[in-house]
Amino acid sequence: MSPRLFLFDVDGTLVTARGAGRLAFARALESTFGTAGALERYDFRGKTDPRIVWDLMREAGVPDARIAERIEACFTAYVQELAALIGDGHRVQVMPGVADLIPALAARAHAIVGLLTGNIEAGARAKLGPTGLLPLFRVGAFGSDDADRTRLPAIAARRAEAAVGRVFRGRDVVIIGDTPRDIGCARAFGATAIAVATGRHGTGELLACAPDCVFPDLGETQRVTQRQHLHGDADLDPSRPGREGRGHDEW
Repeated sequence: MSPRLFLFDVDGTLVTARGAGRLAFARALESTFGTAGALERYDFRGKTDPRIVWDLMREAGVPDARIAERIEACFTAYVQELAALIGDGHRVQVMPGVADLIPALAARAHAIVGLLTGNIEAGARAKLGPTGLLPLFRVGAFGSDDADRTRLPAIAARRAEAAVGRVFRGRDVVIIGDTPRDIGCARAFGATAIAVATGRHGTGELLACAPDCVFPDLGETQRVTQRQHLHGDADLDPSRPGREGRGHDEW
């Protein structure tokens, strides 16, 4: 079997930090720019961290030059605030099945497990550190690499190529996430899109974006890790856990 690259989103897919990220952002933006903007009504889902800063600060009237000048200082403050809020890690909750799924995939000879997340790298590490799973992710692409999420799969694929000496094209990549933006990101690269309804998007909402599979969560570890043959539209019933959708890839 040819190697496959499995790229997991972080927030809502692997873990939840139960509001620590939003609060850390609020404090960092306030200390760096003097305002958090309309953060309370801003939709973070699927956004990269740089996109969040630019969106909020532009809406608040902060000049672009000022944002560009201070964004790195903002992220330094953000990581410090996030680390303080996470503390001993009790605030970080691992999503169902993740603690079994990631080691199971990482143990496969043909699988390379990585991250594809809108978090800046330091933020992703802070959130995953308490789980003990971080060493199992061999590669990653982060919001700190590019503010445009659709460009991240190519970055992760290049890093995987550097790690194992093999080119990874779209058909070799599986992207797993909990938002429509994760699905769109996979589609932009030609990758298999696996949606999981553990975030704030329900199964029906995710199905409307036409992923290859939808799982209510990653708790069905044996089913998730076995080879999945994806069938046609006749099997699109959202009430069925682990619905197989379009195409004929397997993972």
